[in-house]
Amino acid sequence: MGIASTVNYKKLVLPTVGEKITKNPDGSLNVPNKPIIPFIEGDGIGPDLTHAMKIAIDGAVKKAYGGEREIVWFEILAGEKAHKAEGEWLPADTLTAIKDYLVAIKGPLTTPVGGGIRSLNVTLRQVLDLYACVRPVRHFPGVPSPVCEPDKLNVVIYRENTEDVYAGIEWSSNSPEANQLIKYIKDNFGKEIRPESGIGIKPISPLGTKRIVRAAIKYALENNRTSVTIVHKGNIMKYTEGAFRDWAYEVAKDEFRDRIVTEQEVFDDFGGKTPEGKLLVKDRIADSMFQQVLLRPDEYDVLVTPNLNGDYLSDACAAQVGGLGMAPGANIGEFGAIFEATHGTAPKYAGMDVSNPGSLILSAKMMLDHLGWREAAELIDRGIVKTLENKTVTYDLERQMPGATKVKCSEFAKLIVQNM
Repeated sequence: MGIASTVNYKKLVLPTVGEKITKNPDGSLNVPNKPIIPFIEGDGIGPDLTHAMKIAIDGAVKKAYGGEREIVWFEILAGEKAHKAEGEWLPADTLTAIKDYLVAIKGPLTTPVGGGIRSLNVTLRQVLDLYACVRPVRHFPGVPSPVCEPDKLNVVIYRENTEDVYAGIEWSSNSPEANQLIKYIKDNFGKEIRPESGIGIKPISPLGTKRIVRAAIKYALENNRTSVTIVHKGNIMKYTEGAFRDWAYEVAKDEFRDRIVTEQEVFDDFGGKTPEGKLLVKDRIADSMFQQVLLRPDEYDVLVTPNLNGDYLSDACAAQVGGLGMAPGANIGEFGAIFEATHGTAPKYAGMDVSNPGSLILSAKMMLDHLGWREAAELIDRGIVKTLENKTVTYDLERQMPGATKVKCSEFAKLIVQNM
């Protein structure tokens, strides 16, 4: 099915077995029985998590397919490991490999606060145009939670990944560029900006908005979800987030008219009840949405948001179901996908084999679903549920679960395999 890479790499040594995933004309993936999957270990606890993730995923694939399928892991470099080996934080070979092999997975990467390199995560998303950040958030029974009924929250967040304030268009306080822009805005538009302000630009486009909304609606329809909620701050930022809302409704009505109904139409034409078989499309102001996911979480299903709102909201939702340690994520575009841990590098725990690999393992489960290997993905889910029921967990969960037994990161992964 697949083919070996024909790309010339400068330093990477390619696997001698396995085949490439390719793309069909309709955009679907053509997945061989032994696909080559590039992986980035990550910084800090990244190597521990990646080792555990591979134990769990290899175990699930073997149990699901009896040896007929397997993943061929192909290490590529980014972050501190790349900088030490090659003097670069993000080598060109790494970007080429992700484009070439279409599907990759990575551990957490270091991002300095303030000066220094810009976020490697943001760079990967922008350079590879991975426009959809997809974050499913659900509660696993037994995982400690700060809310009374965490099982009521089960959402999938589609966050636009390339625009908004994350576009990286900004200039520091008192820089020539910032001062020039402040003067230009005053002289040409009559708007006052305080002297010595740092300046950032917030672009939101029809293209960026429509493709993330299209992806969210397609996901909802394909997975029998009940609603898609557009989350925005359009009451204040009328021409960016307000436009996001308007363009989102355009996509829903123009491209999915026979399969969706808007909330306004439900009240105007259907007596407040969504018609059978229709996907409900509605919108909420961002600050209200933060209350809604706490007070009425079971009224929401798929959420689609601009970049910054989605960042905050996905972490806030994850906190309700036990934190980022059990929160998966993916960055998906037309020409590739990277699945990733959603938390930081926790360098003080690096190499200790104690950290919770749940986020990366669940992200790899998303990867299996993306490949169409649903049987293996379901085994991962089953193994995690049973392991949590048995209260054999890593230290972050053990300290919050009465009667729990603390296990190492790698042991947790092995137990997941045993409990499948």
